[in-house]
Amino acid sequence: MSVGTSSAPEAVQPAGDLAELGIDPDDLPDGLVVADEHGRVICFNAAAARITSLPAREALGQRLEKALPLEDLEGRRWWQLTNPYGGLAIRVGQPERNLLLPGGREVLVTVRYVRTEPTGPVRRVVVSVRDTEARRRTERSHAELIATVAHELRSPLTSVKGFTATLLAKWARFTDDQKRLMLETVDADADRVTRLIAELLDISRIDSGRLEVRRQPVDIGAAVGRHIQAYVAAGQPADRFLLRLEQPLPALWADPDKVDQVLSNLIENAVRHGEGTVTIDVTPAASPREGEDTGTSVTVSDEGAGIPEESMNRVFTRFWRGSKRGGTGLGLYIVKGIVEAHGGTITVGRALGGGAEFRFTLPVGAPAYLA
Repeated sequence: MSVGTSSAPEAVQPAGDLAELGIDPDDLPDGLVVADEHGRVICFNAAAARITSLPAREALGQRLEKALPLEDLEGRRWWQLTNPYGGLAIRVGQPERNLLLPGGREVLVTVRYVRTEPTGPVRRVVVSVRDTEARRRTERSHAELIATVAHELRSPLTSVKGFTATLLAKWARFTDDQKRLMLETVDADADRVTRLIAELLDISRIDSGRLEVRRQPVDIGAAVGRHIQAYVAAGQPADRFLLRLEQPLPALWADPDKVDQVLSNLIENAVRHGEGTVTIDVTPAASPREGEDTGTSVTVSDEGAGIPEESMNRVFTRFWRGSKRGGTGLGLYIVKGIVEAHGGTITVGRALGGGAEFRFTLPVGAPAYLA
């Protein structure tokens, strides 16, 4: 534990409660800096040393403002500004805020003032220091999401605006066939906007852990069959699809709409980005959830070029695209979120025919009264 004594009259263990719990301050994920009543550092854990690039041995015994020379975003010295050992005796600390270390590195800092009695002098100043990199990654991800959505919305909305404005201004000049073509285009673009909004709502629910699963009995084989029939009706050759069902399959309880969403995305990826036969295998499998014996596994594979090895670990992240053939790059991220919300797992690999292979496994998910 990075705890040392200073020249102060009283040198104490700054994290006695942690010691009683058997926790070393160096095991804490955030930086912990503790100063005594004289303003000298008596604890400087490993995370604080990593974040500030100052070895603990150099920080211990120093004045707090020297060991941790923080400035606010306007360049003002933080400890002089807040005066932790003076000011109002009812103060309990400082809320989390962004501050700067020497060199301009940004950190998140929270401060607590410890007093032996409510309005007595400050006996300890406890400082929590956190790196902002994780928050910056989240902010960058949100910025990318906004940019992607803006880009994806601009095209269909421009089309909708253009066609409707043209029809309103020059309705009598067009034939019925021309009007129908324009309205069909507007309808298709409106569907595209609706799908994008639905994706955004799904991402919001997945990120916040609020994606609801309404379990019902699902015939997974029939669900796959419906998707294949839809593609054939749209012009795909029937012999491009191969559905193999291994019987008997366990009774599957899942959200039928969300299972359809997963199947739609995976089969569409195989049709759009793959080549050759699209094979869908539905088999019983070991349940991915502890306490259940059986589950249902669905494997979708094609005979295309497949996914490069270096991209395998990015397939289920936001904005990953297997090719430049359109799409927002959000579909597989949502698929993974839906599968995991069911307590399932999903993997990607290379098929025997050389193409991409996606496999997801769902627990049977039967209600307790049927177990």
